[in-house]
Amino acid sequence: MANNAGAKKAIRKIAARTEVNKARRTRVRTFLRKFQEAVTAGDAGAAKAAFVEAQSELMRAVSKGVVHKNTGSRKVGRLHAQLKKMAAA
Repeated sequence: MANNAGAKKAIRKIAARTEVNKARRTRVRTFLRKFQEAVTAGDAGAAKAAFVEAQSELMRAVSKGVVHKNTGSRKVGRLHAQLKKMAAA
């Protein structure tokens, strides 16, 4: 357990950061789900719009340090592949 003022403050800061990061991660998942729903429905226009929003949100999470850079790039790449596959079909 924290034994001095600095350690106690660090615990408070970590707790606050954790809450913010949880919210950011949830937000990213929401946009990813919207994209998946648009793809499943077969709506190319909605899927394109959802892709742009999901990509933006993922890259924002990367810049904030919530998601690793390579993870964000990999996820965007896979979303884009799904979009291209849907457009070709």
